[in-house]
Amino acid sequence: MKTGTGTRPLTAQQQAAHKAAHNAAQEVQKRYGKPEQGWRAKLYAVIFESETRAGRTFDLLLIAAILISVTVVVLSSVSAIAARYGQELMALEWFFTVLFTIEYLARLCCLQHPVRYARSFFGVIDLLAIVPTYIGLLLPGAHVLIDVRILRLLRMFRILKLTTYVHEYTMLGRALLASRRKILIFLSFVMMVVFLLGTVMYVVEGPQNGFTSIPTSVYWAVSTMTTVGFGDIAPKTDIGRAIASMMMLLGWGILAVPTGIISSEMTMQRGSRNSRDSAARRCEGCLADDLPEDARFCQHCGDALPPLKPEVVL
Repeated sequence: MKTGTGTRPLTAQQQAAHKAAHNAAQEVQKRYGKPEQGWRAKLYAVIFESETRAGRTFDLLLIAAILISVTVVVLSSVSAIAARYGQELMALEWFFTVLFTIEYLARLCCLQHPVRYARSFFGVIDLLAIVPTYIGLLLPGAHVLIDVRILRLLRMFRILKLTTYVHEYTMLGRALLASRRKILIFLSFVMMVVFLLGTVMYVVEGPQNGFTSIPTSVYWAVSTMTTVGFGDIAPKTDIGRAIASMMMLLGWGILAVPTGIISSEMTMQRGSRNSRDSAARRCEGCLADDLPEDARFCQHCGDALPPLKPEVVL
């Protein structure tokens, strides 16, 4: 169903994603500074404001370039492919290196505080994505550093953080932060169980069956508890096999506990957000929801606010 303006109204999830992307862009602007006018302001809007059409197009093209460049790095590590298409892969690698270099310089150029961005986490990642290729050219013996180019994948997180996935990204981060104490206590308990059972296996099996020390036995206990089981060490006695069977069954439950803790926290986060949204004073223009109840106009964009919802009227 379309509204009177001829546009389809946004769903609640789309509104939340749009608001989260807007807030993320505001955070970048506050931290690094946005030029007020001129070509730098236009360049800033394309690179950092993902809620605009130009910004979304830039993000999509950048994602495609990152994925293709990482594919080139992966293919270059395969001897058969590198021997046959080495020159083509090297040409592509230099193309993307120059492209990312221009993009990195453009990011610095359109910010009021470029040094602050260059020293940030994603600024360092951007630099590490291009430097290894130049180092490999100047120092042929440092070709191992070229593998650092795989860090280009980390740049995807910044793009996703400024687009429609920021709502889920934020919710997952808050759930992990809220459940960190529970997870830490649970992991501490698991480590104690693994250490105790590893020590028991060292006593039961002994060096003659491959359990040459307590650290080796604890290593076996970890691989067994996580249901990995490399097979390099295996119990030979009946008691040892019984303990191993118990640990394998226990491992299934252990893997499920952190998932349940995080899922519970995410459910609580979603319920809390829905409660706040139902009682919040929201601007339909910029989707800001931190507005006073007695406000008549949005303090962010200046649009007129809708009437108060009945549930927030005292």
